[in-house]
This record gives sequence, C-alpha cells and structure tokens, in this order.
Amino acid sequence: MTDIELARIAGGTVTLHDARGKARWSVELEPFEIGVYAVTQEQLTELLGEPGAHPRRPATDVSWLRAIRFCNAASEWEGLDPAYRFDGEDVTWRVEADGFRLPTEAEWEYACRAGSTGPQYGPLAEIAWTSADGVTAPQNVGGKLPNLNGLFDTLGNAWEWCWDLLDPARYADYRVFRGGGFADDAWSVRASTRRGGAPRMHHDDVGFRVAKGGFDGVDAAQGWSAQADAERAAFDGPTPPGWTPLR
Repeated sequence: MTDIELARIAGGTVTLHDARGKARWSVELEPFEIGVYAVTQEQLTELLGEPGAHPRRPATDVSWLRAIRFCNAASEWEGLDPAYRFDGEDVTWRVEADGFRLPTEAEWEYACRAGSTGPQYGPLAEIAWTSADGVTAPQNVGGKLPNLNGLFDTLGNAWEWCWDLLDPARYADYRVFRGGGFADDAWSVRASTRRGGAPRMHHDDVGFRVAKGGFDGVDAAQGWSAQADAERAAFDGPTPPGWTPLR
C-alpha cells in the first residue's frame, strides 16, 4: 500500500467552540500522530478496492463507516492492533490500540490550528481550495501551503470525518466533520466550524485523514468519552435556534 505519511503532534491544550450550542470547552491532549495529507483515492483503491479516477485527490464520497473500515484495514496491513470493533454498524473505539483511526475533533482542531488562534492559519488563497478558486471538484492533495505542523489541506478541498458524535441529543448518531470543502466560502472554511452527518452519509466534498496513537483507559481519550456521549444524548433542554431535530 502507498505509505500513509504521518506527522507527530506534541501534546497541549485546545479550546473548542460550538457556535449553535453556545458552548466552549478546553481539552488537554497527549501526543499523537495524524496524516500529513487526507487519505487519497489511490490509497482507498489499494485497501478497499474502490476505484478512483484521480489517484492524488482526496478520497471523497466516503461515509464515516467506510472511513472506519479503511482505518482497520490499514492497521491490519501494517500489522498493528485495529482501533475499532464492529457489532453490526455499532462501532467501539478500542482506545488502547495502536492502529490507525479517525482523529477526535479535539485532535483535529489542535493539529489544524498549529498554534494559530484566528479562524484560519494563513491567507485562504494560499492554504485552501475554496469557492474562490472556482474549481468543481477536490484538487490533488498538497497543492497549497501547509500549516506549521506540516499538514496540507486541513482547511478547504474536502471536509474531514472525525470520531466524535456531533450532538446525540438532537442529531442521534451524526458524526462530526471538519475543515470545509472546495465549494465553501471563508465562513465555512475555518478551524472551528463543526458540521456532521449520519454514518452512512457520503458527499463529494467529504473525506478523511487518519490519526494514530493508543492511550491508557477504556472509554475515554483525547477529548472524547463514552460517558460524556451518554450524558449529551440524555439532555432534554430547549433546542437552540436554527436546529432541526431528528426526533
């Protein structure tokens, strides 16, 4: 398989912001690794057999569940302990496993920001493919400038799936994706923008990059915990303006 190039990210603190829920929270992160590039069509073809006409473009039109299966397949190829356990379509993250996985959204934002505090880590025209470029599809990975962590295209080109649930009280099993895509404007292509979709959802501007790193514990790591998910799912407060509940 074409090598997955990873960058080592030192531990630190990141503050996340949910504009619709009017919430802010800080997360202490341990060191981890994350893909220098989004997973490409070539890599998806090699591991899962899905054809792609543009080998160096990010693999898009990929559901969250498909991204999870790619992670396990990459782990098995490399002889690593797979990070995910399946029970039908229910997925459990084996936090201690050293295999490939999706980043938590705290890891994703921390790696994307690379120490920056503004909406973007540089001028969008130089770092991200957006609607301003007038392109009609994702472009080859690495075509714009990287951030200070050496990561390419964390903003623009294609949204990227994360492990976390978006808002289980109002959106059931929706998972977070981050970063903005080739057709989005500057308002969406920001380090803090949170969107999401159902695990089977797939769109032509949503892809993913992998992370790596195991942690002590059973059901909590890097800003995520099963207990917090359960507490959020049980929340029965008022729906913020602009939200459309699924149930």
